[in-house]
Parts: sequence; C-alpha cells; structure tokens
Amino acid sequence: MTRLASITGTLRSRLPPSWKARARPLLQRLRVIPPATEWWHPEQAPWDRRPGDATRWCPVCAWTGDEFVGAHHVELLLCPQCGASGRDRYLIWCFLSRTPDPGWKRVIETSPRLGREYRDLMRSWFDYTASDFDESAHIGDIRLDLQQIDLADDAVDVVLTPHVLEHVPETAKALGELRRVVAPGGVVYLQVPLLQGVTAPPDTPEFHGDNTPVFWRFGWDLTDQLVEAGFDVDVLVPQEFFEMLSTSDVHQDDAGEFLLSSIVPHPNPSSLTVVADTALTHQLGFEPAYQYAVWECRVPAA
Repeated sequence: MTRLASITGTLRSRLPPSWKARARPLLQRLRVIPPATEWWHPEQAPWDRRPGDATRWCPVCAWTGDEFVGAHHVELLLCPQCGASGRDRYLIWCFLSRTPDPGWKRVIETSPRLGREYRDLMRSWFDYTASDFDESAHIGDIRLDLQQIDLADDAVDVVLTPHVLEHVPETAKALGELRRVVAPGGVVYLQVPLLQGVTAPPDTPEFHGDNTPVFWRFGWDLTDQLVEAGFDVDVLVPQEFFEMLSTSDVHQDDAGEFLLSSIVPHPNPSSLTVVADTALTHQLGFEPAYQYAVWECRVPAA
C-alpha cells in the first residue's frame, strides 16, 4: 500500500481538477485517501493546533503519522490525508504562525492547488476567496489578473499567492496592485520557486504543469522589488536553510534544478527570519529545507 500511495499521491498532485474529481471516489475505495468528511471540519481552529510529539504533522488538515508520501521535494512530498504538498504546508504554516488572531480575516488565495475540501475548510475560519486567472488547472471563486486586480483599495487583509508571480509578465504592476488592495496592517505571503540567486527570464521557453508560461525565475532581489512597491519585507525560511545561507563558505554544489551555487551567496541575511527549527522542519515535511522560502510582505499600519 505504501508504494500505491506514493504513486497515486504523485499523480494527484499533477492531475487537473476535473480528473481529480473523477479519481477521488476510486482512491477513497482503495483507502489511499480518506472520505472528505474525516478531515475538513476540524473542531479546533487551525492557528491553535500544534504538532506536539507527532512524528509527522500536516498544518493544513492536522493529520499525524509516520511519514509523508512521495519524494523529498517541495512539490512531491504529500500529506496522505489531504494531499497538501510541502509548499502547500509551508505557505499555510507561515501564514498561521505569523498572524496573531487570524480568524475571519479577509483572505484571498491565488490559484490554490488543493480542491473543494480545502476551500471549504478555509471558509470555515476566514472570509476566504479563491481566485484564478485562466481557470485552466485551478478552480476559483473569482477571476483576478494580478496586473489589474478588480478589487477596491484596502479590500483584503491577507493574500496567499503560491507560485503565481513567476507567470505574470509585469512584476512591478502586480506588486503595485497587491500593495493597493491590501489594507494597512495586512500581509501578502508570496511564494515563488527560488531556483537561482538573481532574477532573470528563463533561457528557453518554460512552462509549469498547468501549461502556463514562466516569465521570470526569481532570485533574492525580489526583496528589493517588494520594498520598492511599498512593503516591509521578511523572507521566511527554515532553520537549516538559514544556516546554509549564513555560512561564510558560499560554495555549494547545485542540487538539480536548485542552483545552490547561485542561491547561497546572494541573500541579505538581515531580511531572513526563521519560522521552523530543525525538529519542526522534519515534522511538517519541509525537506530539503533549501527548497522553502516565503516572502512576508507587510503593509505598514495607518
């Protein structure tokens, strides 16, 4: 069953929503995933939950167990209960662990990877809206173009934007629009693939799994762009990644698509904030730690 769970977990992370909906009943009959009602109505508010001494713990659905499913990769290490990938878990952890009393804040999430059960879970705790632009691989309540957001000024308290900005042609426009719609005291939790140290367009045409083109491969200088747009910025990282970035020996061997020889020398250490120690990094499955970073972009309070 472990091998089957690994295969189906990887497939579920890559299938479009319509296929996932068709596959879900079969996966539930095979006991690869549980019935939805087993996890998406938690009794305890998600910001009050803690992993305790669990070997592994998912901050999205509160699953505990011996091991996540799949390869140790930000996209592939999945929760066997809700299907949250490492990057899903990390974004939620950054939001909940850094936001005092977040209940019923106005939250917009751009292109959430998880499905209906996840969105219903979020609506049970927040004034939550899911958005998507092309609606080709994600289901949204509304359609938003980050370069021209159809919302009033100060309309949102929190924006969760996972792996979307790299698909937007004009970064400065998108950041300006996010700054406009987030209310004073609000926050954008911005997650992008951090594959290199300095921002540049792809050398060759690049597309992600939903066939959306990649316009930018972001590096640490994204922080400068966010500050220029009017945000106060911290980059949230696990302890092990912080230690790697703080070392005086900047030489690192590259790890596949992650160009550590470029990533390690370039950050501003003063902008780095640790959000998970070594034990918590393992419990929540943020492994390898160098694949995890979220930009916390705060709008100054009025």
